[in-house]
Amino acid sequence: MISLFKCLILCVVFWLVCASTSIASDYQPVPGVVDLRSTFSDGAYDINSLVRLARSKGIQVLFINDHDLMAMEYGIWPLRNLIRKREERNSILKMGADKYIREIERVSQANPDMIIIPGSETTPFYHWTGSPFQGKLTAHNHEKRILIIGLENPSDYENLPILHNHHSVRISRDNLPGVFFLAAAFLAGLVMLWWKGPFRIAGVVVMVLSVVLMANSNPFNKSPFDPYHGDRGSAPYQLLIDYVAARGGMTFWNYPETKSGVRQLGPIMVSTRPYPEALLESRGYTGFASLYGENITVTEPNGVWDMVLKEYCRGLRERPPWGIATADFHREGESGEILGNYQTVFYVKEKKKAEILKAMRDGRMYAVQGRFPQVPVMDEFSVSSADMTVKGISGEDVSLTGHPKIKIMLSSSKPLAGQVKVRLIRSGSLVHSVEGTLPLQIEYDDAYFKPGEKIYYRMDMRGAGIIVSNPIFVNFVK
Repeated sequence: MISLFKCLILCVVFWLVCASTSIASDYQPVPGVVDLRSTFSDGAYDINSLVRLARSKGIQVLFINDHDLMAMEYGIWPLRNLIRKREERNSILKMGADKYIREIERVSQANPDMIIIPGSETTPFYHWTGSPFQGKLTAHNHEKRILIIGLENPSDYENLPILHNHHSVRISRDNLPGVFFLAAAFLAGLVMLWWKGPFRIAGVVVMVLSVVLMANSNPFNKSPFDPYHGDRGSAPYQLLIDYVAARGGMTFWNYPETKSGVRQLGPIMVSTRPYPEALLESRGYTGFASLYGENITVTEPNGVWDMVLKEYCRGLRERPPWGIATADFHREGESGEILGNYQTVFYVKEKKKAEILKAMRDGRMYAVQGRFPQVPVMDEFSVSSADMTVKGISGEDVSLTGHPKIKIMLSSSKPLAGQVKVRLIRSGSLVHSVEGTLPLQIEYDDAYFKPGEKIYYRMDMRGAGIIVSNPIFVNFVK
């Protein structure tokens, strides 16, 4: 009887160990490319051509992020919305949000082996300084942009709270009081037409003024802000983040350390300085571009990303921000880049659209940069207990009663020459680094253990390509 009991205990322990060590293997890695432009805005290829190009490279998930609106306006006071110069290029709203969504649905149905997820790149706000009459007219923060992912209702795009969005027939709530007041003035002027003498003339003046002012009030504009009263801080961006979240979508800050945001653009200047502080100033966004076509510092140990993650660990934020790779892809070979150089790899149990979106929302993914088809691969990044009964991967929370054990396995899709440096970061501090060549396997037993504390681990690799993982959170319990 005793031996049977021991046998059952051993079986249970063996099952727990096997189950824990197979957590990562329960997921399959699925590569995707985020931030693709099509002919709906400033891309060179239509959506069907993008799908064919991606399939030829073994990329199975595409995120289409055409510009939702590419417009700039400058108006002359006091009738800024009537006496104005407007420049607008192709975008989702100009071409038709309904047409955009229907085209993605059509191409998806014709290519069931591919996952195509709609979204947009948006400029919620910018502001002017200078004057067109005195020169040096400058648009500030026009390239301070956010990626929107997962919105599939055309009206969600038509009602985006962004500057110059007049593409909905519904009057904005923020403009309703002014519209009602001017409408009442118009009716009062209409009544005055029944009177005689100067009252009738006054009625005509009131009616004309109310119509002019109503048109100038721009009642269909969806943003409560305008570009003529200076910087408005994080408010316009937070408004957009909250709007998208309320509709089930995700938001990612794109290229927060842009190096090309200050330049001459025709007769005006555009000036967008790096904006890593946006990650700290805003809340509720899903993540940010941790890899794109420029070197950045926000992912360095104890940088801005770690500052935000530590706020989450202290309970000051409801959710952590995740890192993705954004391609900013317009054309094959543009700026020396091709489709596949920047990938976001998702860990999913099934290759389905809903699973990809859940993995993105939960942080079960990593960002990678290579020279396609030579792309580094993160085969495993996990944190487990010493006895392997508990194990977690990127985006997950694990509870440990002892010292953490970290395992990292890296390889490449094609042979990669050259050294790589792998860094393991614990809550902003660099705790371990290894240099070598791929493939590479690292096991690290961390002596850190503080019951009641919440920490995280993340890793990155640089050299023959770049990998940036998402964090694994650890809760220490007694």
